[in-house]
Amino acid sequence: MPPMIDREICNACGICEDSCPLDVIYMDSATQDPVIRYPDECWHCGSCRQDCPLGAIRIVFPLQMMVPAGILPY
Repeated sequence: MPPMIDREICNACGICEDSCPLDVIYMDSATQDPVIRYPDECWHCGSCRQDCPLGAIRIVFPLQMMVPAGILPY
């Protein structure tokens, strides 16, 4: 699952776009809002979440990543 951006918190500063190493996030020129352009390409590295000054980004890790790591979601 790709990063999720809380639109009520996000101020569209563009830091998430700059910090994403794969250009998964980009700023839409028409709306000036961050958009998840390539959700399947996300590495779940957390760069966007860590760099967001307002904490508007949440990353939900897929189950197939959690179980091999020994993390049980329930």
